[in-house]
Amino acid sequence: MKVLIKIGGTLLEARESRQRLACEIGSVFRTGVETVVVHGGGKQMTRFLEERGVQSRFVNGLRVTTAAVLDAVIKVVAGSVNQELVAAFAAAGVPAVGLSGVDAGLTDAEPLSADLGFVGKPVGSNPRVLEVLTGGGFLPVVACVAGDAAGNMYNVNADQMAVACARAFAVDKLLFLTDVDGVRGPEGEILPALSTPQCRQLIAGGVATGGMQAKLESAIAALQSDIGEVVIAPGAREGVVGALLEGRPVGTRIS
Repeated sequence: MKVLIKIGGTLLEARESRQRLACEIGSVFRTGVETVVVHGGGKQMTRFLEERGVQSRFVNGLRVTTAAVLDAVIKVVAGSVNQELVAAFAAAGVPAVGLSGVDAGLTDAEPLSADLGFVGKPVGSNPRVLEVLTGGGFLPVVACVAGDAAGNMYNVNADQMAVACARAFAVDKLLFLTDVDGVRGPEGEILPALSTPQCRQLIAGGVATGGMQAKLESAIAALQSDIGEVVIAPGAREGVVGALLEGRPVGTRIS
């Protein structure tokens, strides 16, 4: 089995949370499941910029990325956030390797919009480096920075990055670990299962907005790429990774 686990940056803020998730993912990794981790770091980015007097601006939920902001993304998301997570895996006895979409051309991107600056949209992914690492017994830990053939680098939405890597690596399951319990319906209830048409209805009806809309759109794109199942689940729940891979009812399954 192949699985890609996307971890939201909020879950990586505290050392205890990082260590718990590293241990849970490590337990799955040791069973022989080919595992790739993709992570965000938006909250850490915002704090880093605020400490330097830079106010973050967002358009449709995406951070406007100037050259200075891109430099911060590389330092924080591909730097400290990535390496802290790799260190947590090391403490859990897992041989993890930190990288970004720039490494070995893992993920190619192109500018999404002139208004957003150096924000990129993934347009292709070469899974060879993931295959080499997982085949050699390593766990790839991927930061959401991508590049292009001209040597440019881009800040990429972590959900989109996860889908691009999952598609190329041909995973069986894509897990989004978030800071919410799952996808909520019109009455605020957690929906245990959704189909693609139901996801579109939640978006069109204004029920799923902001970050959840982005996750549902990413889930739809993943399913259209022949990924069998996507789950949006609470990463703060202890034992969540094992529960999801055992098929227990946690969060929202989209298939």
